Amino acid sequence: MINLDNSLLKDLGLFSASLFTYFRRKLWRVFRFLETLKSALAGFLYRQRGRYVRPFMHAGMAAIVALGFILGPIWLQDLNTPWRQEATTTSPLLSALAADEGTGTLISLKPRSEILTYGVQPGETVSTIADKFGISIDTIRWENNLESVKDLKIGQKLRLLPATGIRHLVKYGDTIYTIAQKYDVDAQAIVDWPYNSFANDETFALSVGQDLFIPNGEKPKEVPAPKRFFAQAPAAGTISGTGQYVWPTSGRITQNFSWYHPGIDIANPEVPDALAADSGQVITVGWPNPWAYGNRVLIDHGGGVTTLYAHLSQIYVSAGQAVSRGQVIGKMGSTGRSTGTHLHFEIRLNGAAQNPLNYLK
Repeated sequence: MINLDNSLLKDLGLFSASLFTYFRRKLWRVFRFLETLKSALAGFLYRQRGRYVRPFMHAGMAAIVALGFILGPIWLQDLNTPWRQEATTTSPLLSALAADEGTGTLISLKPRSEILTYGVQPGETVSTIADKFGISIDTIRWENNLESVKDLKIGQKLRLLPATGIRHLVKYGDTIYTIAQKYDVDAQAIVDWPYNSFANDETFALSVGQDLFIPNGEKPKEVPAPKRFFAQAPAAGTISGTGQYVWPTSGRITQNFSWYHPGIDIANPEVPDALAADSGQVITVGWPNPWAYGNRVLIDHGGGVTTLYAHLSQIYVSAGQAVSRGQVIGKMGSTGRSTGTHLHFEIRLNGAAQNPLNYLK
């Protein structure tokens, strides 16, 4: 009896060990298959910088939504029972569903993709509209070119972006990185916005003329363009009187008056003549030193005022000669310390350099 029992126990042990080994091998094969399937799926989804992740996620979300539509009526068919009433008071999701039961409308938490056109209603302000659509006041102002929030009018049509941010029209030379820098955001934020598209999903190349939405983008501060002056010499025969200074030549002002540059530079590739800015007497002509102004003419206008015309290629007057306002005295050039053809013009009062732009007419 004892030998029989020992034999039975030994057989049971061998059977159990064999059964364990069998199931372990089966489970190992199943898990190995699942691991291979998972690796293949991950490799497919992350191919081309995750190009296929978005369609996969959208398909998964669509399946979940479809399952919700199928099973939702079963879960919510008895909302009036005590336990469901308690659930509606404790669950934000069920509370929202119960609140919308009469309308049959479910509000999606996913941001919209399109730009809405909205007509301003009586009593509305930019602030109330911004709160209503969950965007910032500045987003509305920037998209609709509103100088002030007070510019809103009843019935006015507003373009409302899908979220807080700014819309950018792609121009030639734009990249994701230059646009991100312009609007003070991270480039990844532009890439991550689900409705932005690219000509190349690997390099994030853009197409000229396409619209990009810049989430949380800030409109750059507008810097007023500096005031530009343009020298225009007077026409022959229109000069009369003294005390008023006319432009000594025609061209583009390439350098303004400053503490280290005591005059203005006027450049013109057509190399026009240089004119006397006012009537006076020539006191210096030529190139008295080997550098600096090169060929120049210095005219004394009386009252301590003199004018200087430098870098001339030719000089048509001589020292001691009287000249009238607007008279040709030389030709623009590039003599002396000069990097290109231009006229360097100065006005001095008692030897002190003055800003010519304050005198020229």
